[in-house]
Amino acid sequence: MLMVDEIIEITQKEVTTVFHIKKDNLFVQDGIFMESGLIENAAQTCSAIVAQPLFLDDKNFFKKDLKLIGFISAIKKLNIIALPESNSDITTKGILLSRFDTEEFAICTMKCTTFEKNKLLFEAEINLFIQEVKS
Repeated sequence: MLMVDEIIEITQKEVTTVFHIKKDNLFVQDGIFMESGLIENAAQTCSAIVAQPLFLDDKNFFKKDLKLIGFISAIKKLNIIALPESNSDITTKGILLSRFDTEEFAICTMKCTTFEKNKLLFEAEINLFIQEVKS
């Protein structure tokens, strides 16, 4: 399930996204977007930075039919301040702290924060692993 609607800003070190929480979202329970949804949104936001090198071939052209798999390999710090309601928009920012790339995969540590308007909802430091799936 896609948990990012729009990438507002992206560089090699920072990314900011917006996500509209629909009431039928898998992570909505009794009208509230659950903790696991905030974590998944942060992971998908941060993966946009980590996956960038995997999208380009050796001539800097976008690869066609690229398939990636990624997962959270560790959550180092996690602080959930509040849970947003469904039908609200959240903004998530990821900042790259460290990364290790090979031709086949990328590993990184990211700092993530999520806000609803100006209210801090979530902050975490997570490790992500992203790999190209070979057919």
